[in-house]
Amino acid sequence: MYRSARGRSRAGRPVIGFLHAGSPEPNADLVAAFRKGLSETGYVENQNVKVEYRWAGGRDDRLPELAADLVQRQVAVIAVPGTTQAALAAKAATMTIPIVFSTGADPVALGLVASLNRPGGNLTGATTLNSEVGQKRLGLLRELAPRATHLSALVNPKGPLAESTLKNLREAAQQLGLHVDMLYASTPGEIDAAFAEVAQVAGTALTVSADALLLNRRAQIAALAAKHRLPAIYSLREFAEAGGLMSYGPNFREQFQQVGVYVGRILKGEKAADLPVLQPTKFDLVVNLKTAKELGLDIPPSFLALADYVIE
Repeated sequence: MYRSARGRSRAGRPVIGFLHAGSPEPNADLVAAFRKGLSETGYVENQNVKVEYRWAGGRDDRLPELAADLVQRQVAVIAVPGTTQAALAAKAATMTIPIVFSTGADPVALGLVASLNRPGGNLTGATTLNSEVGQKRLGLLRELAPRATHLSALVNPKGPLAESTLKNLREAAQQLGLHVDMLYASTPGEIDAAFAEVAQVAGTALTVSADALLLNRRAQIAALAAKHRLPAIYSLREFAEAGGLMSYGPNFREQFQQVGVYVGRILKGEKAADLPVLQPTKFDLVVNLKTAKELGLDIPPSFLALADYVIE
C-alpha cells in the first residue's frame, strides 16, 4: 500500500498501526472492542480508516522490529492496547508519532508518561492498575476455597509487570497472613510444567497474574486448572469466560474500547500530550458456576450476590 502523505493511504484514509504481543485469534473480541471505540469517533475500518495489524505471537523479542516497521510506514497513530511490552517497544521506536496504550502497571513508573493528568509527550492511554488489587483477589480466593492450605501464584518472569506483581503479591499475602509460592512460566511448555509442579501439593489454590502471554494462553491455563482440580482466581474476566473459576479486575474490553476512542480523537486533531491517562472506576467479579460445580465447590449465595457477572 503506497502512501501519498504521512499517516494516510493513497485513498486518503488515515492509517493506524496496531501493535500487540499476542495473536489475533484469542483477542478477536478485544479487537472488536477497539473498533467499537473507533466507531464512536466516526471512524470505521476499511471505510474511512485503515488499520495495519502487527502481532508478535507471544514473542516479545519481535516487538521492537514490529514497532519499527509501523514507524517506517509512517502511520498516523500507533495503538498498543493491553500489552505493556508493546507500549515500551513503540515508545522506543518513535518520539513523534502519537501512541495510545493500555497497561496494568503505573505508566509514570514505566516512563511512558510524565504524569497521568498531563502525559506531556507523544503517549497517552489507560491504566488498569491490575497489579494493585492483589490483596482483594487473594481474599476472594480464600473465601471461596477456605480449605486450601497452600497458595501459589503463576507469574511470567519475563513480563514487564513481573517485578511489581511479585512485590504486590507478597505484600498482599503478608497482610492476609498467607504464604505464596511463586510459579514461573514464560512459554506454553513452562505453563504445563508449572501446573504439574503445583498439582503435587495437596490443598493448593492458585492466583494467575495479569500478563499478555498468560492471557493469550488462557484456554490452556483454565483447562490445566480444571484437570488438576485447582481453585483459581484470575486478573481478567476473559479467563473466567475460558473456563476459569473466577476473576476480579477491570473490564479489559472497555480498556480496548477506550484506546479506540483516544485514537479517533487524535486522528481528529487532539494531542496525546493533552489527553489524560484514564484509570478504572470499577472492578468486576466474575464467577463461573459450571467450573465451581466441576471442582465440587459450593458457592454461598452471599458470595454470588457480590458477583457482577455469573457464568452458568
